[in-house]
Amino acid sequence: MKILRRLLCLVLGTLPALAGAQARTSVAEVPFHLVFTSDAHFGLQRAHFRGADSVDATVVNAALVGAINRLPGLALPADGGVGAGLPIGRLEAVIEGGDIANRAEGGVQPAAKSWQQFLSLYRDGLHTADRSGAPTALWPIVGNHDASNAIGFYRPLASGADPASWLGVYNMIMRPAAPLTAARFKATRDRVHFVRDVGGVHFLFLHIWPDSAERAWIARELSRIPATMPVVLVTHDQPVVEAKHFINPNGAGDINARDKFENLLTERLRSGLSTESPTIVEQRALATFIRRYPNIRGYFHGNSNAHEFYDWTGPDGDIRLPVFRVDSPMKGAKSASDEQLLSFMVISISTDGARLTARECRYNTGAGAISWGETRTVALK
Repeated sequence: MKILRRLLCLVLGTLPALAGAQARTSVAEVPFHLVFTSDAHFGLQRAHFRGADSVDATVVNAALVGAINRLPGLALPADGGVGAGLPIGRLEAVIEGGDIANRAEGGVQPAAKSWQQFLSLYRDGLHTADRSGAPTALWPIVGNHDASNAIGFYRPLASGADPASWLGVYNMIMRPAAPLTAARFKATRDRVHFVRDVGGVHFLFLHIWPDSAERAWIARELSRIPATMPVVLVTHDQPVVEAKHFINPNGAGDINARDKFENLLTERLRSGLSTESPTIVEQRALATFIRRYPNIRGYFHGNSNAHEFYDWTGPDGDIRLPVFRVDSPMKGAKSASDEQLLSFMVISISTDGARLTARECRYNTGAGAISWGETRTVALK
């Protein structure tokens, strides 16, 4: 009997420790969550939203941010993806994929005003926390409208060149010792690209599109990490980049109303002489680069303004890169005419960094309810 009592005490004594270990394991297995949205386009009005007409971007973006604030109290859908069926709880970051300020032409407000509206809603309006308990990070990048406001456009801009949203992103993300001002701003130098690691995944945030200058920067960054570490690219433009974003290949290469190039990237277009030219040469250069780095496992973008999960196979069909395209609250290709399709993306990463799931989160389905749309899971290792 004494032996049995000792064995029973031993077993019972280990139960609290086992329970504690299980609790620690369950906490450790909670995935990392991020939100991806893009193309806020402050300065525009949406034709229809929640029973009203000509609705300002501040109202629509406030609804989007309000939905993000509700995510911690929701559970992910039981769809087989990372964290399926589990409470969301914490959000590590909210990513804004560019075009924070709409181009200030045709009566649209200056970029400076749009940037302040973005800060008010996205920086000050977010009330979520990451797993350390700190406020959820906000990671914006520069879009083509932000860049055109800064360097000029082939149509007149309301206040001339206004780099406010570009400067705002630069100072928020790059954190220079002295804030960059319009007087010292130089577009060819002050590009915004940066790195963030989440859940063992190396996120590279790029300036508009991975042109030759950005690819050189990516190569330097990837030389600093193990070749087995999964990498995800986040940028504004889709892989099938638009010709108009390159430097004008005609004449002096300037921005003019005849050629209508926007001169946003660092190289002249090589695939033709018009903004309608297919960008085969440029895409082929990107595909060749991607093949050199098999640990690049995903590509997130805005600009073309619609939710879609797809594979980019390059102009020659010789690669297969998972791509995640996100909707815009103001210029959605589909949600502009059907507001119940308004969405952002919730990204969940497994704790071992082996899988990533992106979910379409619709935030305006019936009295502002949240519902889940498409899901895609990709292997990262």
